[in-house]
Amino acid sequence: MSHSTVPRSSAEASTPAKTAAASGAAARPREKRVTGKLSLRHRFRRDRVLILMTLPAVVLLLVFNYLPILGNVVAFQDYDPYISDNGIVSILHSPFVGLENFQRMFEDSAFWNAVQNTLVLFFVQLLLFFPIPILLALLINSVVRPRVRAVAQAVLYLPHFFSWVLVIAVFQQMFGGAGMLSQLLRQNGHDGLNIMTNPDTFPFLLTAQSVWKDAGWGIIVFLAALASVSPDLYEAAAMDGAGRWRRMWHITLPALRPVIALLLVLRVGDALTVGFEQILLQRDGVGPGAGEVLDTFVWWNGVRNQDFGYAAAAGLVKGVVSIGLVLAANKVAHLMGEQGVYQK
Repeated sequence: MSHSTVPRSSAEASTPAKTAAASGAAARPREKRVTGKLSLRHRFRRDRVLILMTLPAVVLLLVFNYLPILGNVVAFQDYDPYISDNGIVSILHSPFVGLENFQRMFEDSAFWNAVQNTLVLFFVQLLLFFPIPILLALLINSVVRPRVRAVAQAVLYLPHFFSWVLVIAVFQQMFGGAGMLSQLLRQNGHDGLNIMTNPDTFPFLLTAQSVWKDAGWGIIVFLAALASVSPDLYEAAAMDGAGRWRRMWHITLPALRPVIALLLVLRVGDALTVGFEQILLQRDGVGPGAGEVLDTFVWWNGVRNQDFGYAAAAGLVKGVVSIGLVLAANKVAHLMGEQGVYQK
């Protein structure tokens, strides 16, 4: 009798537990289904705190980034800002000229010269400037002592806070007609050298200035990516006999590949913007033939020549081409198996 009561009591005790477990397992999928069908009102109530936190940033983005896009209508007008003190009234009363500004632009040799200079400078910076932060980040990451690593990173990052006026002044004192390099050549019986006004070396000069000023900023991005790599991977590779170069090739570079792909897509999308302030300060020194890019072309025609419709047309074409470059580069990143700017 005792043997028959024990299984019955255990079975009776286990029956409610099984029933509760079964009901809980049946309830969980039902909860997921209900959660997936939440209405917009319920989701708004659930996420209202997050929405309120992001609302100021959304308002600033709309006011300063999206509302000014409406002003591109002046690209199709003979815009005259002096019709009224109110800019909106001036837009409404300026005559429409259709595609006349775009036709003028495509027939203007100065515009195509600016496009050529922009693309040449982009490719030079892509080949010479883009890999340097990666190489410096790998070099700093290989330093064992943390204090030396921190000092090197601080020294390389410091020029990022300098203005372009100061950067160009430093290069003028070094490579200008009366700079240290020219004085050294004259003291040794050679002719002086003025690299700052040489149109042939102007793209390389701009790239050198960008490297000195902004390479430290790129180093931070790549060092942050390297910090996410587990040290166990390096230890396991070292135990398997992999040397320093093989560890870098098989562990470090694959860890940097998503960041490199993302920054490369952004850089390609920013190909037609190659540094307005930097080039504008040196444009007169080398002449518009070598120093005119799309940004300075828009500024010169819009601000200096007061041809606002023509300048707006050039800026609109630049924006459309930049969007196309971002989409194309992001598609290439997807084909390479990377996420890019956005997922598929």
